[in-house]
Amino acid sequence: FQLYGYCYQDSNDIPDTLTTITELGSPLEMIQLLQTSWEDRFRICLSLVRLLHYLAHSPLGSVTLLDFRPRQFVIVDGELKVTDLDDASIEENSCSSNSDCFMEFPARNFTLPCSVEGRCQSMNEKRNLYNAYRFFFTYLLPHSAPSSLRPLLDKIVNATGNCNKHSYANFNSEFTQKCVKSANTKYRRVPEAFIPDENYRCWPSYHHKGCLLSVFDINEAIEICDSYSQCKAFVLTNQTTWTGRQLVFFKMASNHIVPDPDKITYVKVTD
Repeated sequence: FQLYGYCYQDSNDIPDTLTTITELGSPLEMIQLLQTSWEDRFRICLSLVRLLHYLAHSPLGSVTLLDFRPRQFVIVDGELKVTDLDDASIEENSCSSNSDCFMEFPARNFTLPCSVEGRCQSMNEKRNLYNAYRFFFTYLLPHSAPSSLRPLLDKIVNATGNCNKHSYANFNSEFTQKCVKSANTKYRRVPEAFIPDENYRCWPSYHHKGCLLSVFDINEAIEICDSYSQCKAFVLTNQTTWTGRQLVFFKMASNHIVPDPDKITYVKVTD
């Protein structure tokens, strides 16, 4: 969380008071997040992964957030940031045997190894990881995810649910890579053209009155159009999402096409 300034105050009424000035974020509402596109939810999870890595390797050592719940976070420019560090701790539990390294959660429990130094190994890191799983990953990642990524998502969610670290390094690249099979449906390409009407609603969509989705390439756009019975055409725009995927309008007809130098229309060819 970006710190813009702070003020230390010591008075008779309020001793040892530190006031911080931080960037403004939006409260995290899980129900609202579930209504956003999967790509936006993926971005939030990716920022949470970066936070988990930083907490595990901070200059102070491994830091755990004892109150790791959605209310402790805000959304800033589409990314998740922690705002409340009152319950942060760098203390690793001391132990004399593995039974002293017991972590209890509502759904399951874990027993970690006790190191020769008498400390529970990676307890701070694993506590953060499991809380990220039960409060964020299990809700935000699998829900309406691209079908080609679901096996990878299942692997990631299961790994975090078992308190095992998983490599996320290639996750973003796999999402932005072409991951669909070429379709057999024929489409007629109409350059510099747009269909202003003929909208239908789909979910999730970047446009509340139409079906506006992100694609990697033309093949993925064809696959999406073929998956909707009402889709008869689609329009490639020159806009992209934060991952570089192109935004595409999907249309239920192509009766009225108008010139537009920034768009390309594809019309389904019927026999």
